[in-house]
Amino acid sequence: MSAPERIPARRVSTRDPELLARGELHVRGQIREASNAVLLCTVKDGDREATCVYKPVRGERPLWDFPDGTLAQREVAAYEVSEALGWGLVPPTVLRDGPYGEGMCQWWIDTPDEPSDGDGLLALVDGEEPGEGWKAIGFAEVAEGRTALLVHADDPRLRRLAVLDAVINNGDRKGGHLLVDEEGRLYGIDHGVTFNVEDKLRTLLWGWAGEPLTEEATGALEALRDRLREGEPLALRLGELITAAELDAVRERVAALLKSGRHREPSGEWPAIPWPPV
Repeated sequence: MSAPERIPARRVSTRDPELLARGELHVRGQIREASNAVLLCTVKDGDREATCVYKPVRGERPLWDFPDGTLAQREVAAYEVSEALGWGLVPPTVLRDGPYGEGMCQWWIDTPDEPSDGDGLLALVDGEEPGEGWKAIGFAEVAEGRTALLVHADDPRLRRLAVLDAVINNGDRKGGHLLVDEEGRLYGIDHGVTFNVEDKLRTLLWGWAGEPLTEEATGALEALRDRLREGEPLALRLGELITAAELDAVRERVAALLKSGRHREPSGEWPAIPWPPV
C-alpha cells in the first residue's frame, strides 16, 4: 500500500482571529528593525495556515510612562476598540501563548510590491499650502537645510484612523504604521503605547484637527459609548487588558469627542508629532 498523499496547507484569505488564537505558531525569523522583539511566524491549524507577527511579552522593553500591563495587552485592546467602532482598522490581534511565552499575535498584512500613485498617503511638497486632496501636517527639514510641507491624504480611511487614535490615545502614529493591502484596505499597526491616562496623543494625522466629526464617526462613537458601559462585553474584555483608570479614561475621551463634535486638536503640553515621523 502506498503512503497517503500529503495534503498541502491551505492559505487562508479571510483574516480569522480564531486561527491566530488556536493555531500552532512556527517562528520563521525576526524583524530586526523593531525596538522590541517581533517575530515573523506561520500559524497552522489543520489544513489552514497564515502568516502573522508574534511579539512575546518577554521581549518588551519597559517604559517608564507605561508601568502597568504590557505592550501586548494594549495592542489587543486597540484591536478590540477598532472592532467595536466597526471600521476594522487594526489587523486581527489576539493574546496567546507561543514559543517564547505569552504575547501578541497579529495577522500579517501583505502590501503591494509596487504600490500605485493612488496608494500614497504621505508626501513632502514645496510651498506653504497643501494641494487639492491633501491635508497639512507641518513643515519638515529636508536635504541641505531646505524645508518642505509634510502632508497626508484627505482620505476617509485616514480620517477614521484619526478618530480611533484619539479614542485610544495613541502616542506613536507614524507613517510606517500605515499599511494598505493589495485590495486597497488601510490598516494601522503598532499600538503598544496607547491607553495612557495622561494625554499622549502623537500622530501624523492632524489634518482634520478642529474640524467637525463626520456623521459616520459620531454614530460609531455613540455605539462605542454604549459598549463601554459597565457590565457590557467590551468593557469586561478591556478590563482584562488595561487598568480600571485607563478604561475610565477611554470613556472620558469618547464623551469629550461627542460633546465637542470635533476632531482632537494638539494639547500643546506634549509633542504633537512622533519622532521620527515615518
